[in-house]
Amino acid sequence: MTTRKPDDTSLPTRDQLLAFIADNPGRVGKREIARAFGVTGSHRRAELNQLLRDLKKEGQIGRSAGRCLELTGDLPSETMVEVIELDDEGNAIAEPVIWQGDRPAPQIALVPHTGRKPLPAPGLGERAIVQIRHLPNGTYQGRVRRLLDTDSQQVVGIYKQTPTGGRIQSTDRKQAHDYRAEVPSGLELDDGDLVLAEPMSTRRFGPVPARVVRRLGTWDDTDTISLIAIATHGIPIRFPDGAMEEARAAEPVTEPGKRTDLRQIPLITIDGADARDFDDAVFAEPTSEHGAAWHAIVAIADVAHYVRPGGDLDRSAYRRGNSVYFPDRVVPMLPERLSNDLCSLRPNEDRACMAVHLWISDDGILNRWRFVRGLMRSAARLTYDQVEAHHQRQPCETSERVPEGQIEHLYGVYGSLLSARVERGALDIDRPERQVAFGDDGRISEISLRERHHSHKLIEELMIAANVAAARQLEENRMPVMYRIHDQPTPEKAEGLREYVTSLGLSLRKTPQLRPGDFAQVLKRAAETEHKDAVNEAVLRTQSQALYSPENIGHFGLGLETYAHFTSPIRRYADILVHRALIRSLRLGAGALPEDAATGFDKTGVHITATERRAMKAERSAMDRYMAGYMADRLGQTMTGRIVGTGRFGVFVRIHTIEADGLLPARRLPGGPFRVNDRTQSLEGDGVAYRLGDSVTVKLVEADAVAATVGFDLVEGGVESKRQRAPTGRPKKSSQYKKHKRKRKR
Repeated sequence: MTTRKPDDTSLPTRDQLLAFIADNPGRVGKREIARAFGVTGSHRRAELNQLLRDLKKEGQIGRSAGRCLELTGDLPSETMVEVIELDDEGNAIAEPVIWQGDRPAPQIALVPHTGRKPLPAPGLGERAIVQIRHLPNGTYQGRVRRLLDTDSQQVVGIYKQTPTGGRIQSTDRKQAHDYRAEVPSGLELDDGDLVLAEPMSTRRFGPVPARVVRRLGTWDDTDTISLIAIATHGIPIRFPDGAMEEARAAEPVTEPGKRTDLRQIPLITIDGADARDFDDAVFAEPTSEHGAAWHAIVAIADVAHYVRPGGDLDRSAYRRGNSVYFPDRVVPMLPERLSNDLCSLRPNEDRACMAVHLWISDDGILNRWRFVRGLMRSAARLTYDQVEAHHQRQPCETSERVPEGQIEHLYGVYGSLLSARVERGALDIDRPERQVAFGDDGRISEISLRERHHSHKLIEELMIAANVAAARQLEENRMPVMYRIHDQPTPEKAEGLREYVTSLGLSLRKTPQLRPGDFAQVLKRAAETEHKDAVNEAVLRTQSQALYSPENIGHFGLGLETYAHFTSPIRRYADILVHRALIRSLRLGAGALPEDAATGFDKTGVHITATERRAMKAERSAMDRYMAGYMADRLGQTMTGRIVGTGRFGVFVRIHTIEADGLLPARRLPGGPFRVNDRTQSLEGDGVAYRLGDSVTVKLVEADAVAATVGFDLVEGGVESKRQRAPTGRPKKSSQYKKHKRKRKR
């Protein structure tokens, strides 16, 4: 707190007073202000008091609970906040839970508690009481005083009874120790129960106590695997009451009104057989308009009609960021009243939509587009398998109801779009997708690889074309865009890949500015060799992660200069923002993007990127546990796989038939000790090497669904290496060394 010289008797200006109070919220009164500005004497103090009274009458300042002065609409010295995002360095950014100011709620950068008992940082969506500090640059900092949500401190684990009492085995493989279970009276637990517990502070030696909060189920129930992922990664599963009330109050759109009536156009949905929501429908026909060969329509559920900016549904969707998909369930971004009903483009039901007309040339160039807000009626709900079979002249009853030629026209426009994709050199890295099948008893009956057809790629290319049109339309109208961006690989990763493919007799162009086509060429050449899978894996690991941002750098993987997500607003918040921007840009009615929304796009991009990655981790961890549980019934079996990763700890092996990954530890490999050769991406030992992509035969010796681990022993594999074991014993001293020693003694 700065103090003015005593001989300076002039009063502070109104702006100086407001700035001083803002810098010291809830910590200063009239006396502190007078002292800080050197105001002395009864006459001068009276003038200062009058100036403060005027500011209070104008509503610009008020008193805090402690009777100190603070700006009206500003943050109190201590307040409750909720973490809304994590920045690039993982630091929590929060907003006040209660905010009554006219301007948008301020963002607060959280700093850790510095007391004798450090508190863990609150996670995404969690709440805390923080002490507010107003920084000179106008931003806020909050020091965590108390956590209100305890998810970040909770443990998901398996309860087991031991001679010394109950224990909880954490499902987190990073937590090697068990907890001593403190079970509330009235709660009965059996061995194998999955529980949620809170660790307790203790000064005693031995296992850390953890109070059981609730029983989640039994370990042998397959649905508990998803519950573990949901609890471990902090996925919100309950919708706020306000969001549910808004969803229940929503009504279907039954009349076109100012919308374009698309109900006579035979739009169809094409999804997986197990799809739970249908947010896109497609149509195509030949044309000569606008110099095009094809006229296509992509119609998307009009989620923005129901999820209005600033409402409870909007806040809930923002917090979730996206839907999360598990083999046995979906944690939707929107309540089921919307995601599975009013916004789902079910056959023969009128649905509100945002649609884009696309005029595409024979070589796949997007010549023209036009967005409309419409009312549509899906002509059929088809699966990828049904569409592919129809194209192969094996129609089913459902596909035969589609107007003649419609499916063939979709394949026609796909052929044109595919030509453009190849011309751009877009990456095409196919990773087989695993699917889990459950028996009548609810247990896993089979894990298999989902077959990928041209029908999948057909929908992908139409969605990409619609996404490009959305981004370009918003750019033309100078509107804010939430881009989907993908940076080129870092020079270090590119050089690592170059060294690896060179060791295989392949090449990657050496240039400071790589293009996606350079990687596509490597993949094309590798496809004709035994190294196809290894190179595919290496190229994939070289790529950067895609993210959301209002700053455009293009999409490297797709070879596109501008790209945004428009086609899945039921499951992605980014798409809702793009819909709102289009509504505002084209004056298409209610639900438009607010005028000041762009000011928060930076933080929104970081947040929804974080929630997307959270979902990916949760989905992957659940699949790893399903896989380990499935493999547990096959202990002792011999399997064939390929090496997909190397490190000092050993090599990761992927089983061909089901894409199951497991560790082959270095200690179980002959030829040690080993070193990692980064250039060839291999683990090299005494005369033997284990290289990325090599085929190996292994025996399954470990499968732990709790820890999500699979372990192998080597049966056959490894290639000859020139590296030999270093000789043991102390090396002999040379005669030159001995002569040098004699000279020193003299």
